[in-house]
Amino acid sequence: MRIALAQINVTVGDIEGNLERCLSAVEKAGAVDLVVLPELALTGYPPEDLVARPEFVERNLEALRSFASGASAPAIVGYVERTESGLANAAALVRDGVVQTVYHKRLLPNYGVFDEERHFEPGHRDCVLDIAGEQCAITICEDIWTPDTTARLAAEGAAVVLNLSASPFHAGKAAQREAMLRSRATDAEVWVAYCNLVGGQDELVFDGRSAVIAPGGVLVARAAAFAEGTVVAEVGRQAEITSGGKDLAPGAIAPAMEGPHETYLALKLGLADYARKNGFTDVVVGLSGGIDSAVVATLAADALGPDRVHGVLMPGPYSSEGSVEDALLLGANLGLDVLTLPIGTPFESFLGALEPAIGGLSADVTEENLQARVRGTLLMALSNKLGWLVLATGNKSEISVGYSTLYGDMVGGFAPIKDVFKTRVWELARWRNEQGAVIPEAIIAKPPSAELRPDQTDQDTLPPYEVLDAILHAYVEMDLSAEQIVAGGQDRATVERVIQMVDAAEYKRRQAAPGTRVTPKAFGRDRRMPITNRYRGGQ
Repeated sequence: MRIALAQINVTVGDIEGNLERCLSAVEKAGAVDLVVLPELALTGYPPEDLVARPEFVERNLEALRSFASGASAPAIVGYVERTESGLANAAALVRDGVVQTVYHKRLLPNYGVFDEERHFEPGHRDCVLDIAGEQCAITICEDIWTPDTTARLAAEGAAVVLNLSASPFHAGKAAQREAMLRSRATDAEVWVAYCNLVGGQDELVFDGRSAVIAPGGVLVARAAAFAEGTVVAEVGRQAEITSGGKDLAPGAIAPAMEGPHETYLALKLGLADYARKNGFTDVVVGLSGGIDSAVVATLAADALGPDRVHGVLMPGPYSSEGSVEDALLLGANLGLDVLTLPIGTPFESFLGALEPAIGGLSADVTEENLQARVRGTLLMALSNKLGWLVLATGNKSEISVGYSTLYGDMVGGFAPIKDVFKTRVWELARWRNEQGAVIPEAIIAKPPSAELRPDQTDQDTLPPYEVLDAILHAYVEMDLSAEQIVAGGQDRATVERVIQMVDAAEYKRRQAAPGTRVTPKAFGRDRRMPITNRYRGGQ
């Protein structure tokens, strides 16, 4: 049986546009026995509470009927189905102009970024049927992650297990996922054809990498990462088990990737799709001459094109000459439109307005934050007047401990590196320069500083980032206690101070812009903590 896996980039709620994309993918697949499309391809994933609107569900059902009548080849597509007990995350096999078979997802994930039990009722029946002379089982995403599923389907006679998926990316997941698929194919002695979604959706990004695995765990085909595309392969009992090809022709294996390469591409796609799907053509970035704004500006230029990225240099009382020069050089290297708006005059005006209230008090963090808020005000004014999306430049290390200013450097509609620790930001910068040097070496090499007071560096307030990020990884991403982190070799006083900072900054994170998730536990969808909270179990 000749099948095509069509990983497409759909948009949540754009049912008519998604329908067109699905029909186009089937048409482009050519002469095949079956086209497999991703999970909930007609609605987009995750549709969240849109499924509570009856008209949304009805329009998706109308789209399914249109897909069935318009598909040029047999195909399986994901959609939302109505049942007597509620809604189902469903897949439909369409052939000869009609919906012939429907399957309801049996295992509903309800952990991490997933919240499917809120929206769907689980299915209770397997689906094994004849397609082009082969016994094929239909499954949806989480179904295949449990070994019992493929074993049971094989016992029911399935030779090919088809899986429609919307599996979001985090660093390292692709290798884990493919190892799982190989294990299923090996243990159950079946073919596995896995079709994954691709594209950005709010904080999530889907990496594609659809794959065909033969019995014995042989990788037959793999689609490219972070790009739409279709792979075609022969599967089933009569198919010859061969491994890949030399290019991306049907049956070929796209190259694997890991480390900064895949993270950079994930961030690039997440930013590009957030802007495109929300109707923004241009973005604006405050250029400070620091590493974070440099990486964000570079990502934006790569994602949208330099002509759609506007840099704003806002030198203040403590901006160093070197930082100004570095920011201008970065803009020139990237080919950005760079605007200079000094903040000295508005900063002094604010101080003057505050004089009756705080004029007799010593300078402290108030004056530092005020500079950041002047900058934020300027960026948001440009956004309002010119329609540019403001990109916040904060990283995960700063956001974790609250080393950021509300309504200052935190302003923006999207935060591209929100889930990237500071040490990883440097890794991304070095990797990107290896592809073509654009970030000045001085930006990468110099000690990071907010430049809000004389001779300021981040390490005046924070531990060295190598130490800080190790503690944050343990506490934020692994949920380890202070005792466990100290037992791992970290200084107790430092650990307790970092944990206190993380816990105290929850109110700030609730007000932060969304950003692409690239780790197994990101703030927001993954890690949800109460703001009002006196529990100190972490210590």
